[in-house]
Parts: sequence; structure tokens; C-alpha cells
Amino acid sequence: MLRVGAHESIASGVYKAVNRQLDDGGNCGQIFTHSPQVWQDPNIGDDEAEQFRDLSSENDVGPWVIHSSYLVNLCTPKDDLRAKSIDSMQKEVDAAAKLDVPYVNVHLGAHTGAGVEGGLDNAASALDELEIPDGVTVLIESDAGSGTKLGGDFQHLADVLAKSDQDLDVCLDTAHMFAAGYDLSTPEAVDETMQAFDDVVGAEHLKCVHLNDSKHECGTNKDEHALIGEGYIGEEGMRAFVNHDLIEDVPLVLETPTEDGKGFAWNIDRVKKLRE
Repeated sequence: MLRVGAHESIASGVYKAVNRQLDDGGNCGQIFTHSPQVWQDPNIGDDEAEQFRDLSSENDVGPWVIHSSYLVNLCTPKDDLRAKSIDSMQKEVDAAAKLDVPYVNVHLGAHTGAGVEGGLDNAASALDELEIPDGVTVLIESDAGSGTKLGGDFQHLADVLAKSDQDLDVCLDTAHMFAAGYDLSTPEAVDETMQAFDDVVGAEHLKCVHLNDSKHECGTNKDEHALIGEGYIGEEGMRAFVNHDLIEDVPLVLETPTEDGKGFAWNIDRVKKLRE
């Protein structure tokens, strides 16, 4: 079964995300547990957590992913930011366990002068400080690769998985991959890119895809999402990607914009029509 959904709001209660997902035609999805722009703890009551679990189960919506705060920087050499990042991630994996959400997604962050190897070492050791509950897995997300941000190169993902003692997996973002220089605009390019991922990281580690088109050309390191099939990846590339053998059983989560009257529902329907 095709698992496709969107990143939904938890406004007025985390369980509201389930109904929003159903309204958009999705059957899996992603949430923030709080505003991603500030340091804030998840504040999810027992009753609303139970409603979220029950509604998801009753309507066969899942898997869900929690996206960590944008402020988290696992690669940082700064002790205070590292401590805040670890604390934030611990609260996210605990919230995931409370909600029966199997995945917490996180960007590696920026090394800000520590160097690539130093940043990757920092990220792995920060992740090793987490007490990850049973049934929860941290997913390292691929990045667009601008500045000193790490995760744009598949090797960065593989290195963190190898360096860490945790059982980690990966979330690929199509717009980020494309921005980082991995072409997805033709069937041949999709084959080449996904073979590279399998060779470097291993397809068995791919547990989620953020499915987004790109408003910028391949290799620009510019992270700006476009409607499915209407960016530089385009319809041909998106069709090839969602039908690729390595994607067949991987949940697809949309973080597409709302433009020209086209929101999540339109994009989810587009993906369903592209899937052959």
C-alpha cells in the first residue's frame, strides 16, 4: 500500500493532526510537538495523546514522524548549544514514545568551524547521550548542504550511522538531495542517485522520505520547496522517484507549500496519480 501524507498542524491538540491528515487524503504524516523556531518542551496531555493514538489506529494513519526543532544542532562545537540540543532531542523521543510515533527526524546541523569530521563526531556523540525508548528510532535527514551544514553528502549520513552506538536510520528529502547535487529530474538520474544512496548508506536504512519538488536547480544548495511536479525535479523525475524499487514501501511525507490554491490535498492526490 502506498503510504503518503503531509506535515500537519497540531493546533488545538495533537490528535487534530489525524483528522487534518484524513481531510487531505493522507494515511501517514509528520508533526512538530511545538513551534520549531524556539526552545520549547512538548506539552502533550495524557488524554490528547490517547486520542491521537486511538484515532491513528482506528483510521490506519501511520507511520507518523516527529520533526525536531530547527534550533537543534548536533554538530555544534559549542557546549551550551550542544546541551540544549541533546535535551530537546530527549524530550522529542520521549514524546514519540508517548504518542506511539516510531520516528523522530533531525537535521545534523552545522559544524560552524569544527570541520566536517569534527562535526560528524559531535553529532554521533550527542546522539549517543540520548536514552531512546523502545519502539522509537531517530532518523537523520539529508540536507541541502549550504554553508557548514552537514548531511548534504550521503557519506555524512553513513558516517554518523557508523560512528554512533545508537540504531539510527535515515530520512531523505528530495528537495534537499536535489539542492545538494543529487539529480532526480530524469529516470536515469533517479536510478543513479538511489544506487549511490544504496551503495554509500544502504537502502535498509531508508525509513521515510520528505517528498518535495525544488524551486531551484540541482546543486544550488538552495532549500525551497515546490509543488509536486512543478519545480525543477519536475513531473518526469517525481514519477520516476515515487515508482523506484527502493521507495516502494517507504512512507512519503509532503512538506510542500500552499500556492495557487494548491495545498496538501492537491499534492497528495498528485503523488497518488504518479504512482503506477
